[in-house]
Amino acid sequence: MQPRSLLFFIFATVGAIHAPAEDSVLSTQIAQAWDVTWSRFYLPRVQTFGDYLSSYDKGKEQAHLPTAEEVKRQYPNPCGYSTGMEDGAILGGAMLSVLCDRFAVTGEEALRAQAAQVFAGLKLCATVHGVRGFVARNVCPEDGKSVYINSSRDQVTHFVHGLWQYYRSPLPDEATKQQIREVLADVAERMIAYVTPENAFDFCRADGQRCPLGICRMWNVQAHEAARLPMIYAAAWDVTRDERYRAQWQRYAADAIAQSATPGENKPAYALLQMQCSLEVLHELEPDAALKSTIHERMTHVRDLAAKRFASVRSQIAKKSPEEMQVVGPDWRNVPQWKNQQGYLNPQWGPYREIWHITREAGESALVFLMIDPASVSAAQQKSLAELIRGFDYDHNSSCGVIYHLAAYWKARRNHLLAP
Repeated sequence: MQPRSLLFFIFATVGAIHAPAEDSVLSTQIAQAWDVTWSRFYLPRVQTFGDYLSSYDKGKEQAHLPTAEEVKRQYPNPCGYSTGMEDGAILGGAMLSVLCDRFAVTGEEALRAQAAQVFAGLKLCATVHGVRGFVARNVCPEDGKSVYINSSRDQVTHFVHGLWQYYRSPLPDEATKQQIREVLADVAERMIAYVTPENAFDFCRADGQRCPLGICRMWNVQAHEAARLPMIYAAAWDVTRDERYRAQWQRYAADAIAQSATPGENKPAYALLQMQCSLEVLHELEPDAALKSTIHERMTHVRDLAAKRFASVRSQIAKKSPEEMQVVGPDWRNVPQWKNQQGYLNPQWGPYREIWHITREAGESALVFLMIDPASVSAAQQKSLAELIRGFDYDHNSSCGVIYHLAAYWKARRNHLLAP
Protein backbone atom coordinates (compact mmCIF):
# COMPACT_ATOMS: atom_id res chain seq x y z
CA MET A 1 0.00 0.00 0.00
CA GLN A 2 1.35 3.46 -0.94
CA PRO A 3 1.99 5.94 1.95
CA ARG A 4 -0.80 8.28 0.79
CA SER A 5 -3.24 5.37 0.50
CA LEU A 6 -2.20 4.10 3.91
CA LEU A 7 -2.78 7.55 5.44
CA PHE A 8 -6.23 7.77 3.85
CA PHE A 9 -7.06 4.29 5.14
CA ILE A 10 -6.04 5.25 8.69
CA PHE A 11 -8.10 8.46 8.69
CA ALA A 12 -11.12 6.70 7.16
CA THR A 13 -10.90 3.90 9.72
CA VAL A 14 -10.57 6.32 12.64
CA GLY A 15 -13.54 8.30 11.32
CA ALA A 16 -15.63 5.17 10.94
CA ILE A 17 -14.84 4.18 14.50
CA HIS A 18 -15.42 7.68 15.90
CA ALA A 19 -18.71 8.52 14.16
CA PRO A 20 -20.76 5.58 15.45
CA ALA A 21 -19.52 6.31 18.98
CA GLU A 22 -20.96 9.84 18.74
CA ASP A 23 -24.19 8.53 17.22
CA SER A 24 -24.43 5.97 19.99
CA VAL A 25 -24.28 8.72 22.63
CA LEU A 26 -27.01 10.68 20.85
CA SER A 27 -29.22 7.62 20.49
CA THR A 28 -28.69 6.64 24.12
CA GLN A 29 -29.60 10.14 25.28
CA ILE A 30 -32.77 10.21 23.18
CA ALA A 31 -33.74 6.76 24.47
CA GLN A 32 -33.33 8.03 28.02
CA ALA A 33 -35.39 11.16 27.27
CA TRP A 34 -38.10 8.92 25.80
CA ASP A 35 -38.14 6.68 28.85
CA VAL A 36 -38.26 9.61 31.27
CA THR A 37 -41.16 11.17 29.36
CA TRP A 38 -43.26 8.02 29.59
CA SER A 39 -42.20 6.83 33.04
CA ARG A 40 -42.31 10.16 34.91
CA PHE A 41 -44.37 12.75 33.03
CA TYR A 42 -47.09 10.53 31.56
CA LEU A 43 -50.24 10.18 33.71
CA PRO A 44 -51.66 6.73 32.83
CA ARG A 45 -55.12 7.16 34.34
CA VAL A 46 -55.95 10.17 32.15
CA GLN A 47 -53.38 9.47 29.39
CA THR A 48 -51.99 12.99 29.47
CA PHE A 49 -48.67 14.57 30.53
CA GLY A 50 -47.86 16.73 33.54
CA ASP A 51 -45.81 19.93 33.49
CA TYR A 52 -43.03 19.24 35.97
CA LEU A 53 -41.60 16.89 38.59
CA SER A 54 -41.33 17.72 42.27
CA SER A 55 -39.38 14.55 43.09
CA TYR A 56 -37.22 11.94 41.39
CA ASP A 57 -38.46 9.24 43.78
CA LYS A 58 -40.47 6.55 42.03
CA GLY A 59 -44.18 7.07 42.54
CA LYS A 60 -43.74 10.58 43.94
CA GLU A 61 -42.67 12.44 40.80
CA GLN A 62 -45.97 14.34 40.47
CA ALA A 63 -47.29 14.12 44.02
CA HIS A 64 -47.90 17.88 43.85
CA LEU A 65 -50.77 17.53 41.34
CA PRO A 66 -54.07 19.03 42.49
CA THR A 67 -56.59 16.79 44.20
CA ALA A 68 -60.04 16.34 42.72
CA GLU A 69 -61.44 18.48 45.52
CA GLU A 70 -59.02 21.31 44.72
CA VAL A 71 -59.85 21.20 41.02
CA LYS A 72 -63.59 21.15 41.68
CA ARG A 73 -63.32 24.38 43.64
CA GLN A 74 -60.95 25.81 41.00
CA TYR A 75 -58.10 26.15 43.45
CA PRO A 76 -55.65 27.86 43.20
CA ASN A 77 -57.06 29.46 40.01
CA PRO A 78 -59.36 28.52 37.11
CA CYS A 79 -56.37 27.95 34.77
CA GLY A 80 -54.59 25.54 37.07
CA TYR A 81 -51.57 27.80 36.68
CA SER A 82 -48.38 26.46 38.29
CA THR A 83 -50.04 23.26 39.56
CA GLY A 84 -48.67 20.80 36.99
CA MET A 85 -52.07 20.60 35.29
CA GLU A 86 -51.57 23.75 33.25
CA ASP A 87 -50.33 22.50 29.86
CA GLY A 88 -51.68 18.99 29.27
CA ALA A 89 -53.39 19.81 25.96
CA ILE A 90 -50.24 21.57 24.73
CA LEU A 91 -47.99 18.68 25.70
CA GLY A 92 -50.32 16.03 24.29
CA GLY A 93 -50.52 17.84 20.97
CA ALA A 94 -46.74 18.20 20.87
CA MET A 95 -46.27 14.53 21.75
CA LEU A 96 -48.57 13.42 18.93
CA SER A 97 -46.33 15.35 16.56
CA VAL A 98 -43.29 13.59 18.02
CA LEU A 99 -44.90 10.20 17.49
CA CYS A 100 -45.78 11.03 13.87
CA ASP A 101 -42.20 12.09 13.16
CA ARG A 102 -40.65 9.11 14.90
CA PHE A 103 -42.93 6.70 13.05
CA ALA A 104 -42.00 8.32 9.73
CA VAL A 105 -38.35 7.59 10.53
CA THR A 106 -38.52 4.16 12.18
CA GLY A 107 -41.88 2.59 11.30
CA GLU A 108 -42.04 1.03 14.78
CA GLU A 109 -45.43 -0.64 15.18
CA ALA A 110 -45.41 -0.05 18.96
CA LEU A 111 -45.83 3.67 18.27
CA ARG A 112 -49.41 3.07 17.08
CA ALA A 113 -50.52 2.11 20.57
CA GLN A 114 -48.66 5.00 22.18
CA ALA A 115 -50.19 7.48 19.73
CA ALA A 116 -53.63 6.03 20.47
CA GLN A 117 -53.01 6.60 24.19
CA VAL A 118 -52.01 10.23 23.67
CA PHE A 119 -55.04 10.79 21.45
CA ALA A 120 -57.28 9.26 24.11
CA GLY A 121 -55.91 11.75 26.64
CA LEU A 122 -56.53 14.67 24.32
CA LYS A 123 -60.01 13.45 23.52
CA LEU A 124 -60.67 13.21 27.27
CA CYS A 125 -59.61 16.87 27.64
CA ALA A 126 -62.22 17.77 25.01
CA THR A 127 -65.11 15.58 26.19
CA VAL A 128 -64.94 14.65 29.89
CA HIS A 129 -66.59 17.92 30.99
CA GLY A 130 -69.50 17.64 28.56
CA VAL A 131 -68.95 21.12 27.07
CA ARG A 132 -68.88 20.71 23.29
CA GLY A 133 -65.69 22.02 21.69
CA PHE A 134 -64.05 23.18 24.91
CA VAL A 135 -60.43 21.97 25.25
CA ALA A 136 -59.52 21.60 28.92
CA ARG A 137 -55.89 22.06 29.89
CA ASN A 138 -55.69 18.65 31.57
CA VAL A 139 -57.80 16.20 33.54
CA CYS A 140 -57.31 15.48 37.24
CA PRO A 141 -55.71 12.03 37.55
CA GLU A 142 -57.22 11.45 40.98
CA ASP A 143 -60.81 11.16 39.75
CA GLY A 144 -60.25 11.11 35.98
CA LYS A 145 -62.85 13.80 35.30
CA SER A 146 -62.31 17.13 37.05
CA VAL A 147 -60.93 20.03 34.97
CA TYR A 148 -60.06 23.69 35.35
CA ILE A 149 -62.59 25.80 33.47
CA ASN A 150 -60.24 28.34 31.82
CA SER A 151 -58.36 27.11 28.77
CA SER A 152 -56.35 29.28 26.32
CA ARG A 153 -55.65 29.75 22.62
CA ASP A 154 -52.22 28.17 23.27
CA GLN A 155 -53.83 24.93 24.45
CA VAL A 156 -56.17 24.82 21.47
CA THR A 157 -53.36 25.58 19.01
CA HIS A 158 -51.24 22.56 19.95
CA PHE A 159 -54.32 20.39 20.44
CA VAL A 160 -55.56 21.07 16.90
CA HIS A 161 -52.09 20.94 15.31
CA GLY A 162 -51.30 17.59 16.95
CA LEU A 163 -54.60 16.00 15.98
CA TRP A 164 -54.25 17.30 12.42
CA GLN A 165 -50.79 15.79 12.06
CA TYR A 166 -51.96 12.53 13.61
CA TYR A 167 -54.95 12.34 11.24
CA ARG A 168 -52.72 12.79 8.20
CA SER A 169 -50.19 10.19 9.36
CA PRO A 170 -50.42 6.40 8.84
CA LEU A 171 -50.87 5.86 12.59
CA PRO A 172 -54.65 6.06 13.26
CA ASP A 173 -57.21 3.54 12.06
CA GLU A 174 -60.45 4.63 10.42
CA ALA A 175 -62.45 4.55 13.66
CA THR A 176 -59.91 6.88 15.28
CA LYS A 177 -60.00 9.17 12.26
CA GLN A 178 -63.75 9.49 12.67
CA GLN A 179 -63.25 10.49 16.30
CA ILE A 180 -60.70 13.11 15.24
CA ARG A 181 -63.19 14.52 12.73
CA GLU A 182 -65.81 14.82 15.46
CA VAL A 183 -63.46 16.44 17.97
CA LEU A 184 -62.02 18.99 15.53
CA ALA A 185 -65.50 19.80 14.21
CA ASP A 186 -66.65 20.43 17.78
CA VAL A 187 -63.75 22.81 18.39
CA ALA A 188 -64.54 24.66 15.15
CA GLU A 189 -68.23 24.89 16.06
CA ARG A 190 -67.35 26.44 19.43
CA MET A 191 -65.20 29.02 17.64
CA ILE A 192 -68.05 29.87 15.26
CA ALA A 193 -70.51 30.21 18.13
CA TYR A 194 -68.36 32.14 20.60
CA VAL A 195 -65.63 33.98 18.68
CA THR A 196 -67.77 36.97 17.76
CA PRO A 197 -67.54 40.74 18.19
CA GLU A 198 -70.12 40.49 20.98
CA ASN A 199 -67.72 38.24 22.95
CA ALA A 200 -64.68 40.32 21.97
CA PHE A 201 -63.70 37.24 19.90
CA ASP A 202 -63.23 35.17 23.08
CA PHE A 203 -64.08 31.44 22.97
CA CYS A 204 -64.91 31.68 26.69
CA ARG A 205 -64.41 29.40 29.66
CA ALA A 206 -66.21 26.10 30.12
CA ASP A 207 -68.88 27.93 32.13
CA GLY A 208 -69.58 30.24 29.19
CA GLN A 209 -68.06 33.28 30.87
CA ARG A 210 -65.48 35.50 29.21
CA CYS A 211 -61.86 34.83 30.17
CA PRO A 212 -60.63 37.81 32.24
CA LEU A 213 -57.00 37.27 31.16
CA GLY A 214 -57.47 37.70 27.40
CA ILE A 215 -55.83 34.33 26.69
CA CYS A 216 -58.94 32.89 24.99
CA ARG A 217 -59.30 35.76 22.51
CA MET A 218 -58.88 34.45 18.95
CA TRP A 219 -59.06 37.61 16.84
CA ASN A 220 -57.77 41.18 17.20
CA VAL A 221 -54.71 39.67 18.83
CA GLN A 222 -50.93 40.01 18.46
CA ALA A 223 -49.06 39.13 15.28
CA HIS A 224 -47.84 35.75 16.56
CA GLU A 225 -51.43 34.82 17.44
CA ALA A 226 -53.28 36.03 14.35
CA ALA A 227 -53.12 32.75 12.37
CA ARG A 228 -54.61 30.61 15.13
CA LEU A 229 -58.29 31.06 14.26
CA PRO A 230 -58.09 30.33 10.52
CA MET A 231 -55.76 27.41 11.29
CA ILE A 232 -58.45 25.79 13.45
CA TYR A 233 -61.04 26.17 10.71
CA ALA A 234 -58.61 24.95 8.03
CA ALA A 235 -57.73 21.82 10.03
CA ALA A 236 -61.42 21.09 10.67
CA TRP A 237 -62.15 21.47 6.95
CA ASP A 238 -59.21 19.26 5.99
CA VAL A 239 -60.42 16.31 8.05
CA THR A 240 -64.19 16.73 7.52
CA ARG A 241 -64.38 18.46 4.11
CA ASP A 242 -67.31 20.43 5.52
CA GLU A 243 -67.66 23.61 3.44
CA ARG A 244 -68.85 25.46 6.55
CA TYR A 245 -65.29 25.35 7.91
CA ARG A 246 -63.70 26.20 4.56
CA ALA A 247 -65.75 29.38 4.47
CA GLN A 248 -64.60 30.38 7.95
CA TRP A 249 -60.97 29.57 7.12
CA GLN A 250 -61.02 31.69 3.97
CA ARG A 251 -62.87 34.49 5.73
CA TYR A 252 -59.90 35.06 8.05
CA ALA A 253 -56.84 33.63 6.28
CA ALA A 254 -55.55 36.50 4.13
CA ASP A 255 -56.02 39.08 6.88
CA ALA A 256 -54.38 36.78 9.42
CA ILE A 257 -51.32 36.29 7.22
CA ALA A 258 -51.03 40.05 6.72
CA GLN A 259 -51.17 40.53 10.50
CA SER A 260 -48.50 37.84 10.98
CA ALA A 261 -45.78 39.90 9.28
CA THR A 262 -44.18 41.38 12.37
CA PRO A 263 -44.04 39.12 15.42
CA GLY A 264 -42.01 40.65 18.23
CA GLU A 265 -38.26 40.10 18.03
CA ASN A 266 -38.15 38.98 21.67
CA LYS A 267 -41.11 36.63 21.82
CA PRO A 268 -40.53 33.49 23.90
CA ALA A 269 -39.96 30.25 22.07
CA TYR A 270 -43.41 28.87 22.88
CA ALA A 271 -45.01 31.83 21.10
CA LEU A 272 -42.85 31.31 18.02
CA LEU A 273 -43.60 27.59 18.03
CA GLN A 274 -47.35 28.10 18.22
CA MET A 275 -47.15 30.66 15.44
CA GLN A 276 -45.16 28.23 13.30
CA CYS A 277 -47.64 25.41 13.99
CA SER A 278 -50.53 27.61 12.87
CA LEU A 279 -48.71 28.75 9.75
CA GLU A 280 -47.69 25.17 8.92
CA VAL A 281 -51.30 24.05 8.64
CA LEU A 282 -52.26 27.11 6.59
CA HIS A 283 -49.23 26.73 4.32
CA GLU A 284 -49.98 23.08 3.64
CA LEU A 285 -53.63 23.69 2.79
CA GLU A 286 -53.61 27.12 1.09
CA PRO A 287 -54.70 26.78 -2.58
CA ASP A 288 -53.72 30.30 -3.68
CA ALA A 289 -50.10 30.34 -4.86
CA ALA A 290 -49.44 33.96 -3.95
CA LEU A 291 -50.83 33.63 -0.43
CA LYS A 292 -49.02 30.33 0.02
CA SER A 293 -45.76 32.08 -0.90
CA THR A 294 -46.46 34.82 1.64
CA ILE A 295 -47.10 32.21 4.34
CA HIS A 296 -43.75 30.67 3.45
CA GLU A 297 -42.11 34.07 3.95
CA ARG A 298 -43.74 34.39 7.36
CA MET A 299 -42.51 30.92 8.38
CA THR A 300 -39.01 31.75 7.21
CA HIS A 301 -39.01 34.89 9.36
CA VAL A 302 -40.23 32.93 12.38
CA ARG A 303 -37.50 30.35 11.70
CA ASP A 304 -34.85 33.06 11.82
CA LEU A 305 -36.20 34.47 15.08
CA ALA A 306 -36.21 30.98 16.59
CA ALA A 307 -32.63 30.32 15.49
CA LYS A 308 -31.52 33.41 17.41
CA ARG A 309 -33.56 32.28 20.39
CA PHE A 310 -31.98 28.84 20.31
CA ALA A 311 -28.47 30.30 20.38
CA SER A 312 -29.42 32.57 23.27
CA VAL A 313 -30.99 29.78 25.32
CA ARG A 314 -28.03 27.49 24.70
CA SER A 315 -25.78 30.16 26.22
CA GLN A 316 -28.12 30.49 29.23
CA ILE A 317 -28.00 26.74 29.84
CA ALA A 318 -24.20 26.73 29.51
CA LYS A 319 -23.99 29.16 32.44
CA LYS A 320 -25.90 26.83 34.74
CA SER A 321 -24.22 24.22 36.91
CA PRO A 322 -25.34 20.57 36.72
CA GLU A 323 -26.83 20.97 40.19
CA GLU A 324 -28.93 23.96 39.06
CA MET A 325 -30.23 22.10 36.01
CA GLN A 326 -31.15 19.04 38.11
CA VAL A 327 -33.33 20.89 40.62
CA VAL A 328 -36.94 19.75 41.00
CA GLY A 329 -40.00 21.96 41.15
CA PRO A 330 -41.86 22.86 44.34
CA ASP A 331 -45.15 21.76 45.77
CA TRP A 332 -47.04 24.84 44.62
CA ARG A 333 -49.14 24.87 47.79
CA ASN A 334 -46.13 25.77 49.91
CA VAL A 335 -44.39 28.47 47.84
CA PRO A 336 -43.96 31.81 49.65
CA GLN A 337 -45.04 34.13 46.84
CA TRP A 338 -48.35 34.22 44.99
CA LYS A 339 -49.30 36.62 42.20
CA ASN A 340 -52.78 38.02 41.65
CA GLN A 341 -53.60 37.92 37.93
CA GLN A 342 -57.01 39.55 37.39
CA GLY A 343 -58.31 37.74 40.46
CA TYR A 344 -56.55 34.45 39.62
CA LEU A 345 -54.07 33.65 42.40
CA ASN A 346 -50.99 32.10 40.81
CA PRO A 347 -48.34 30.37 42.99
CA GLN A 348 -44.84 31.51 41.95
CA TRP A 349 -42.12 28.88 41.58
CA GLY A 350 -39.22 31.21 42.31
CA PRO A 351 -35.79 30.33 40.79
CA TYR A 352 -37.08 26.99 39.52
CA ARG A 353 -39.17 28.76 36.87
CA GLU A 354 -36.03 29.71 34.91
CA ILE A 355 -34.68 26.14 34.85
CA TRP A 356 -38.04 24.76 33.75
CA HIS A 357 -38.34 27.50 31.12
CA ILE A 358 -34.90 27.33 29.48
CA THR A 359 -35.08 23.53 29.27
CA ARG A 360 -38.33 23.87 27.38
CA GLU A 361 -37.23 26.83 25.25
CA ALA A 362 -34.17 24.97 23.99
CA GLY A 363 -36.33 22.25 22.44
CA GLU A 364 -39.11 24.58 21.29
CA SER A 365 -36.80 27.01 19.49
CA ALA A 366 -34.89 24.20 17.75
CA LEU A 367 -38.15 22.63 16.63
CA VAL A 368 -39.31 25.91 15.07
CA PHE A 369 -36.37 26.29 12.73
CA LEU A 370 -36.67 22.64 11.69
CA MET A 371 -40.28 23.10 10.52
CA ILE A 372 -39.57 24.98 7.28
CA ASP A 373 -36.92 24.42 4.61
CA PRO A 374 -34.88 21.86 6.58
CA ALA A 375 -32.12 22.03 3.96
CA SER A 376 -31.42 25.54 5.26
CA VAL A 377 -30.52 24.26 8.73
CA SER A 378 -26.78 24.83 8.96
CA ALA A 379 -24.18 22.31 10.04
CA ALA A 380 -23.46 24.56 13.03
CA GLN A 381 -27.13 24.47 14.10
CA GLN A 382 -27.26 20.69 13.75
CA LYS A 383 -24.09 20.39 15.79
CA SER A 384 -25.48 22.69 18.48
CA LEU A 385 -28.70 20.65 18.72
CA ALA A 386 -26.72 17.41 18.93
CA GLU A 387 -24.50 18.91 21.64
CA LEU A 388 -27.55 20.03 23.60
CA ILE A 389 -28.96 16.50 23.58
CA ARG A 390 -25.64 14.78 24.25
CA GLY A 391 -24.89 17.02 27.22
CA PHE A 392 -28.32 16.99 28.88
CA ASP A 393 -28.95 14.94 32.02
CA TYR A 394 -32.41 13.65 31.17
CA ASP A 395 -32.43 11.28 34.13
CA HIS A 396 -32.29 14.34 36.40
CA ASN A 397 -34.54 16.68 34.45
CA SER A 398 -37.80 17.86 35.99
CA SER A 399 -39.12 20.02 33.12
CA CYS A 400 -41.67 18.87 30.55
CA GLY A 401 -39.31 20.56 28.10
CA VAL A 402 -37.92 17.07 27.53
CA ILE A 403 -40.83 16.53 25.13
CA TYR A 404 -39.57 19.35 22.93
CA HIS A 405 -36.06 17.94 22.93
CA LEU A 406 -37.59 14.74 21.55
CA ALA A 407 -39.63 16.78 19.10
CA ALA A 408 -36.59 18.60 17.75
CA TYR A 409 -34.57 15.39 17.45
CA TRP A 410 -37.23 13.42 15.58
CA LYS A 411 -38.13 16.38 13.36
CA ALA A 412 -34.45 16.59 12.44
CA ARG A 413 -34.27 12.86 11.78
CA ARG A 414 -37.42 12.99 9.65
CA ASN A 415 -35.74 15.68 7.56
CA HIS A 416 -32.56 13.59 7.17
CA LEU A 417 -30.58 15.67 9.66
CA LEU A 418 -28.62 14.26 12.62
CA ALA A 419 -28.85 10.94 10.78
CA PRO A 420 -26.71 8.12 12.17
